[in-house]
Amino acid sequence: MRGTKCLPATASIMAAALTLAACGTIDSVFSSAPEVPIGRAGNVAGFLGGVVADEPQAALTGRSILSAGGNAADAAAAMGFTLAVTLPSRAGLGSSGACLAYNPSRAGPGGGAPEAILFSATAPASPGSAARPAGVPMLARGLFALQARYGERPIESLIVPAEQFARFGVPVSRALLRDLAVVAAPLAADVGARAVFFPNGSALTEGGTLLQPELGGTLAQLRLAGVGDLYQGLVARRLEEAMPAVGGGLTVADMRAALPRFVEPLKRSLGNDDVAAFLPGPEAGGVATAAASLVLAQTFGSDPGNIARAQDRAVGVAAAYRQGGVTPEALLSGDVPHGELGPLPASTTFGAIDQNGGAVMCAVSMGNLFGTGRLAQGTGILMGVSPARAPRPLLALAMLTNPAKQAFRAMAGGSGQETAPLAAAIGLLAGVAGRLPATPPEPGRANAIACSLYLPPNSGSCQWATDPRGFGLAVGSN
Repeated sequence: MRGTKCLPATASIMAAALTLAACGTIDSVFSSAPEVPIGRAGNVAGFLGGVVADEPQAALTGRSILSAGGNAADAAAAMGFTLAVTLPSRAGLGSSGACLAYNPSRAGPGGGAPEAILFSATAPASPGSAARPAGVPMLARGLFALQARYGERPIESLIVPAEQFARFGVPVSRALLRDLAVVAAPLAADVGARAVFFPNGSALTEGGTLLQPELGGTLAQLRLAGVGDLYQGLVARRLEEAMPAVGGGLTVADMRAALPRFVEPLKRSLGNDDVAAFLPGPEAGGVATAAASLVLAQTFGSDPGNIARAQDRAVGVAAAYRQGGVTPEALLSGDVPHGELGPLPASTTFGAIDQNGGAVMCAVSMGNLFGTGRLAQGTGILMGVSPARAPRPLLALAMLTNPAKQAFRAMAGGSGQETAPLAAAIGLLAGVAGRLPATPPEPGRANAIACSLYLPPNSGSCQWATDPRGFGLAVGSN
């Protein structure tokens, strides 16, 4: 009714009817409840979309962003920053990773096709004699690039939930405790990490409170000064000053030079005019996921032999690609010998879809559980491992869209070292068929979102799921 002058009560019945039409719907006239403004939960009524993450609080944060009028990229960015607080073992600010993003409009970013955003682990130019060389913290810059290109809400508002969790505390999740139990002894050797994860001399317990005031201060600085402050401002200088104490070799110049990239994903047809997109890049997780997906698509079902063949082909393709000198096309179409990858870093995945069919799925890693295990004093940031010291993780993401319909169908993310590509492939195919063909082999975990009748327009066909053997959460509204 803003900007419209309503007629007085003495008007005729016809005038009153016209008044109602001019002033809004009958519901709006007789309702005392004010419209929820954008930026506040409840702004969006009806179908919101859905989110998945390996840590529950991050998923709830993403759903809140969707409810407040944000899109899939906004939700994913907020989830990523939240995971930096709630699951720093795999997704701290010191992590790196990649995303697949989709906007169904041909006039939008990506031209109506999925696009890959790579914020890969980057080694310092001169680590020198660093005992624990750290990689450039790429998560914040990657999330900023994703949100700037695909998002709609102010980036500052998406950092606020993470900042509050760090400052005032967040319940300790089973997902974090699982990782903490694996590396408790070496992590406790660092004074900074010990203060955060072993308060009062004892390890965190489920349901207890995780407090990270220094990290909260860093997130506040990024909110106020911009994400670029982490790469060429006050926070960047603090990180450089902290390097001698934590055994790293990063400089402000290293951080300034490290930039995310938008690139064309690897694509393959999966029938019915649907096109699957996978991550490109040297990590080889994308081509391995494509290899596993193509095997499973041939004889979709729970045949254990087919699952084993898909896993063997995924590992063989990844190993061959990492050796270099061969294209993804050659690997996916030709014979590949059995391969070995050796120990690989842990990772985590998270994703979101919105009411308009926008979709984002991301995978990130610290290069090791809790990265280098050393916390940069004055920043609260756990440093990720330099790729010059450790193998790169297999970041496994897949997304299925239909170019003719300009619509989203399914996406999945997989974690679990060398089983991550197979986990993502199983999640993607489950989204297509509406059922899980098999449980990913240990330690593989899948997160998936699918709209079997495409989105837009069929929001009622959308579902979201996280691996029941993990401790994540899938939540949304339809």
